[in-house]
Amino acid sequence: MTATADARSTAGSPVRVSGTVRYWAAAKSAAGRAEERFEAATLAGALAEVRAAHADRPELLRLLAVCSFLLDGEQTGGREAAGVVLSEGWTVEVLPPFAGG
Repeated sequence: MTATADARSTAGSPVRVSGTVRYWAAAKSAAGRAEERFEAATLAGALAEVRAAHADRPELLRLLAVCSFLLDGEQTGGREAAGVVLSEGWTVEVLPPFAGG
C-alpha cells in the first residue's frame, strides 16, 4: 500500500471524499445533466455511485462500459478502476467513444 493510500484509509478501508462527475457528448445526453456530485474512495466507487443513481437510464449504463475516464485531467488508461484512489475535490470526466478521427 502506498503512503497516500495509508494516510487515506481507516481500518484498511479507503476514505470516501467528495468530487464531481462530468459527462460529455452522448454520456451527457444519457445522464440528462452535465455533471453531479458524489462521494467515493476510488474510481470504481464513483462509477458504482453513478450506476446506482442512474439505474433507470440504461443508455448511460451501457455507455459507461465503453467510456474513457479522466481523473483531474489525467487519463486513467488501463489502470484497474478499484486501484485509482480519489483525493478530496476530485473530478472524473466521462468521455464516450467519439466517431471520426
